[in-house]
Formats: sequence, C-alpha cells, structure tokens
Amino acid sequence: MISRSPALVRAVVMTAMLVLGPAMSELGHAQAAASNYNLPDFTDLVEKASPAVVNIRTTERVRARGNGTPDDDEMAEFFRRFFGVPMPGAPTPPRRGQPPQGEEQSRGVGSGFIISQDGYVMTNAHVVADAETIYVTLPDKREFKAKLIGSDKRTDVALIKIEATNLPRLPLGDSDKIRPGEWVLAIGSPFGLDNSVTAGIVSAKGRDTGDYLPFIQTDVAVNPGNSGGPLINLRGEVIGINSQIYSRSGGYMGISFAIPIDEAMRVSEQLKTAGKVTRGRIAVAIGDVTKEVADSLGLGRARGALVGSVEPGGPAEKAGIEAGDIILKFNGRDIEKASDLPRMVGDTKPGTRVPLQLWRKGQARDVSITVAELEPDAKAVARRGDKRGGSADEAAPAAKPNSLGLIVNDLSETRLKELKVKSGVEVESADGSAARAGIRPGDIILRLGDTDVTGARQFNELVKGLDKNKMAAVFVRRGDATQVLTLRPSQAR
Repeated sequence: MISRSPALVRAVVMTAMLVLGPAMSELGHAQAAASNYNLPDFTDLVEKASPAVVNIRTTERVRARGNGTPDDDEMAEFFRRFFGVPMPGAPTPPRRGQPPQGEEQSRGVGSGFIISQDGYVMTNAHVVADAETIYVTLPDKREFKAKLIGSDKRTDVALIKIEATNLPRLPLGDSDKIRPGEWVLAIGSPFGLDNSVTAGIVSAKGRDTGDYLPFIQTDVAVNPGNSGGPLINLRGEVIGINSQIYSRSGGYMGISFAIPIDEAMRVSEQLKTAGKVTRGRIAVAIGDVTKEVADSLGLGRARGALVGSVEPGGPAEKAGIEAGDIILKFNGRDIEKASDLPRMVGDTKPGTRVPLQLWRKGQARDVSITVAELEPDAKAVARRGDKRGGSADEAAPAAKPNSLGLIVNDLSETRLKELKVKSGVEVESADGSAARAGIRPGDIILRLGDTDVTGARQFNELVKGLDKNKMAAVFVRRGDATQVLTLRPSQAR
C-alpha cells in the first residue's frame, strides 16, 4: 500500500493547475467562441421585415346546382307535392355551418409581401388561382380587397394590388449571388398562423423542378400557408418566394423550394405592364444527354439538349433541326443540361432571329432560328400513340437477330411517307441488349452512330462492323418522338 501525504497531494494539484490552467482557460474560450460563431441573431431582421409580409385569404361564392328557371320551380313543386322528395338535381339546402347559396366561403390562405409603397404585392399564382375575392391583411390588422394584376402558372408567380399608400416594403436582393450554406429565413402564415418565422440555410441552387424555373432549395420549415411568402437573407433582402415543399405527408419534411426573386421580378414586370407573360418557343421536344449517349456520338462529355421530336411547320423544322440532333448553344450561350434550353428560349422575344449550334453526325453545325411566341395558356401537345401497320410488301427480314438483338424490315415508300421520314427500318423483334434498352417491335431505327439507316441489309452490315467493346448509339423513332439509346453488341453473335 502506497501512502500519500497531504503535502504531496497539494503539491501535485498545484503543479497540475500551473501546467494545465492556461490550456483549460483557452479551451473554455474556444468553446464559448464556437458556440457563438456563425449563429446569427434574427430578431432585428424580423422586426424590420415583418410589417411588409401579409396574409392572403381568398374566397368563392356558393353556387346552386340548378339554373333557377320557372320550369325548374314548377317541377320542384311537383316532386315535393306528389312524391315528398326534392327534384333530382335540385340544389340541396345548406348543411349546418355551411354558407347559404350566393354567399362567400373561404377558399384558402397563403402569404405575400409588399414590393412597393403604393400597394403592389407579390405571391404565388396557386394562392390566388380561381378566387372570386382576394383579401390582404397587414400585420397591423388592416384588411384590403386586392385586385389581381396578373398571374403566370408556369412560374407560379402572381402580382396583386391593394389601394393604399406609404406602405412598408421589402428590399429585393440578387438571387444569383446566393451561396449554398448561407442563412435564410421565411416569414408567412403556415396553417393560418400569421407572421410565423422559420430559419435555415440554402441547401442548393438551380434545382430543376420546372421548365422555366431553377428553384432555390432550402431546409427552412415551410408548410401550407407559407406559399407566396418571402425568403430573406441576412441583409433583410428578398431572394425568393416560398413556393413548394417535398413531402410524403403533406407537411414539411426538411426540403422546401423557393422561386428566385430575379426570375419572379422578370415575370411580375410583364404582368404589371401587359397582364400576361410572353415567351418564345422553337417547337421541339427535348431530353437530357446521358454520358453513354455523349460517348457513343463522340461528343466528349454529357451536355446539351437532345431533340426527341420536331413540330411540323415550326421554327425548328424551318431552321433544319432534326430529331436526334443535340442542341449545344442557343444565342451564344452554352446549354449544359436540357432544362437550360426552355428558359433561354422562353426569355427570348418572339420574332427574334438567333444563332443556334447543334451536334449532328460527329460534328458541330451552326444554324439560325426565328423564335415564335408560346401561347400564354397553351398546353403541351399530347404525343400521339404508336403508328404501326401499313404495307410492308418489300420487307426483307434478317435470318436471325444481329449482334444488337434486332431483326428489322425495310420500309415501303408508303410507310416512309406515312412516318414522314426519309429512310429507316422497322423493328420486327428485339431481344438481348436491344430489348434491355427498351426497343420493341414497331419502333423505327433511323440512324446508327453517325450513319443514316437506309435499309435492313445495310443496317445489318453496319452492326457487323461495330466494335464489340464500345457502346453504339441507335436513333429510335416511336410515335412522333425520337430517342437515342446506347447498346453494346453481343460477343456471341
């Protein structure tokens, strides 16, 4: 047993304090500094911004199902007297707590923010869609009926106006300058709870969730009722409009999306001056370019927009663009992904003639195209079903599947005219790599790599010459759309 004298213990403790004291003190200061580092105080910001954030309530009128004509009234009386029941299809009396016919009933609630002292308010299009009356309530409890200046469903932006002056407004920031990781906060009316504040960070920018908008992704808690409210940076500037959430439950699950304020302001300026948004179009259906497709076509890397189909008589067809082309540049701007093209075209004034660069058969080509106008409420043209059948009197099926797993037939002149193609072959059967890639009987093969397919024999000779160690690009037409599939020839065949 070792004996420890009190004097010895005190000496050891004093020595430890002398040695470790400064280090422990520095550690304490470091922990305190870390606890305060990059944790902003939002109180002043919220106090300054909140007066310009509004609650938006929309209503609609309860309508009767009948048309109220005298004949209807007489028939209703007949059913009541002789059968003791209401006339079929007659309006039902309101349930307890339900407004009578012709009176207003609540449609929904959302948020918005004031962008000018004379009463212009920005919100989401879906917040005010189909509303008969729009009410705007300020944080000081003043309520106004608002006029809808215009809305744009494609970007989900709406501009409304209230008759008031000297209103508080929110300054607008630059959404292009935001950086993932920076602090942001949202103010709105989730579930009708006015002026609720939530905070988080920018998770990503340029998220492709729509044709015309690269959304800002955040982890700020956004719930039903927050729609249309502002996303604010630490300088108190609006950098986005809270618009969407990713959810499997209907509520916040950690991911929310905001419309960049730069895009929203471009839309709102058109709504303010014209009541609608004018966009350009070139009349093509496009898709992404995969790495496999880029490699097989000698493009070097995956970029651009792959043309799947070209609208007959549209600007693209007039410019000589064909299905299977890859559009690399529009008006001098590089297209990195397919979703870039609709935004560039949409921002171009209709009637403008712009240069366009595309990739076809292993080389870049420059063309000029005149942008047409996209109808404000036009819907995407539905693709027609597969066109099959027709005569195939000149069909010459191969004896067995080629190394891609395909048996193909020649196309008759009648069939070529019907399909509006210059050449190609029709798939009779597909197995192996062709089947795995999704090719099926009735599809039309237009091109293999950089070579147009002119007939079954020529196609099979081309397949024989493929490098078994490389992927081959096959241009496949189905219905009105063309896609590029990459197939690897089988070693066995």
